Amino acid sequence: MTKATTDMTRRSVLSALGFGVLVSGCASSAPSAYYGLDTVDAGGGFTGRSSGVQVLVTAPRALKALDTSHIAVVDQGPIYSYFPNSAWADTLPNVVQAKLAQTLQDTGRLRGVGLPGEGLLIDYQLQTEIRSFELRVDGASRGFVEIFARVVNDRNGRTVATKVFSAQTPSGGTSVDQAVEAMNASADRVFTEITAWTLQNV
Repeated sequence: MTKATTDMTRRSVLSALGFGVLVSGCASSAPSAYYGLDTVDAGGGFTGRSSGVQVLVTAPRALKALDTSHIAVVDQGPIYSYFPNSAWADTLPNVVQAKLAQTLQDTGRLRGVGLPGEGLLIDYQLQTEIRSFELRVDGASRGFVEIFARVVNDRNGRTVATKVFSAQTPSGGTSVDQAVEAMNASADRVFTEITAWTLQNV
């Protein structure tokens, strides 16, 4: 396939789905469907003794293009566009933060897992940055998730460990349902890996 043909295919995919190619081109009407992230089954997947520490899951950082409730589609560039009439159940950073906290809680390995403002006496912070969380259409369509994570000792502010986690899952198509399913699968792997890594570093 030539480059010109590939570019035409990308444009036709975006055009057929009704995506705007600019961040400012988001639809202003209320979405007709809201999507969440599936629950990660972490309860039986993590073995070992329980830790006496308490972990704070801070709000993830993200570029403005991802700091939104709109479900992103990314073409080569990258160029961000969004599924019309569909959205995450909250802004993406809030959705990711809640799911990370829930995954850590469900392991049963920590004395406490909390969010800012809950008044826990914290031992460590899990800080994250959402670098990618989208359906990518620059080639075979796939749900791509990449998150940078940092564990910080809350008592002295020192970084204990850092790592980038990423996963991609073929979507099999470009509908919003297929995109969210593929992103869910990728996010499940990333959250599971972040959780295991966090438990090793606190």
